[in-house]
Amino acid sequence: MQLTGLHHVTAVTANAPANLAFYTQTLGLRLVKKTVNQDDVSAYHLFYGDELGNAGTEVTFFDWPQSTINRHGAGTIGGIGLRVAGRPALDWWAAHLTATNVLHGSVVEANNRSTLSFEDPEGQRITLIDDTGAPLAPGTPWPKSPVPTEFGIRGLGAITLTVPNLEPTALVLTEVLGMRQTRLLETEAGIITVFETCPGGVGAEVHVQTSSDRGFLGSGGVHHVAFRTPNREEQAAWMERIRSFRIGTSDLVDRYYFQSLYFREPSGILFEIATDGPGFATDEPATHLGERLSLPPFLEPRRAQIESGLKPLDTSA
Repeated sequence: MQLTGLHHVTAVTANAPANLAFYTQTLGLRLVKKTVNQDDVSAYHLFYGDELGNAGTEVTFFDWPQSTINRHGAGTIGGIGLRVAGRPALDWWAAHLTATNVLHGSVVEANNRSTLSFEDPEGQRITLIDDTGAPLAPGTPWPKSPVPTEFGIRGLGAITLTVPNLEPTALVLTEVLGMRQTRLLETEAGIITVFETCPGGVGAEVHVQTSSDRGFLGSGGVHHVAFRTPNREEQAAWMERIRSFRIGTSDLVDRYYFQSLYFREPSGILFEIATDGPGFATDEPATHLGERLSLPPFLEPRRAQIESGLKPLDTSA
């Protein structure tokens, strides 16, 4: 039983229309599902991904307009890595970000990979990563994206956790979740310890850094990270395994597009283990993903009430 990579990350925006424009137009991801937070139906839950929103490609957002600004620090997820195909793609992105007035760093070569870092309009930290040679297959960029397909974002590359002490989190990642501690990275922010799920490499990495300053979640921050498991049977086995270490978990939660299991690592960061399917084409054709408000069956009887509480989004993207 092994986790098979990153499934999705869910972050927070205080401005859903601007978020939609940035992630679909500037970054060229596809809006694959426009729905609501099932635990707070007053808030949109927007899913961006590859052409079908395949597991491993999804960056999702809760729309919480009253959120304070995220503060990076211990107990938070410090950044999102997204994979692209090779150094030429990073050079294209550097020019594209300049042309669209997005501040960014330089393309850098470090630890045998090329990367390019920038922030979204709310301060969400994003790093594009050259995924050349990665064992985990990438997603397929949407052919109708404004970003040329050969340069398109191909999925999640890595996630960075910030914790006060490495050892407790490392024990959960390795002893409980079966990840491998593989190497250390030297960065301007300090030493980062890299852990890998099966099969390792880009798309299956968790980076952990330490900080004595406590952070708190807000707009421009990441709410949780989800890891992949192929089916509900293995997910149930993960629940039993995690509980055997006396770590509290949620029950198995049916999110309709996938099933979820939640728990927190020692510094308080929320982890999820999510199934690969059934996927986003469950309730609308693959050719028309994200074009209307989708609700799981148990919320459908409340559609009129839910829609009346949501501000319209520009879905022309």
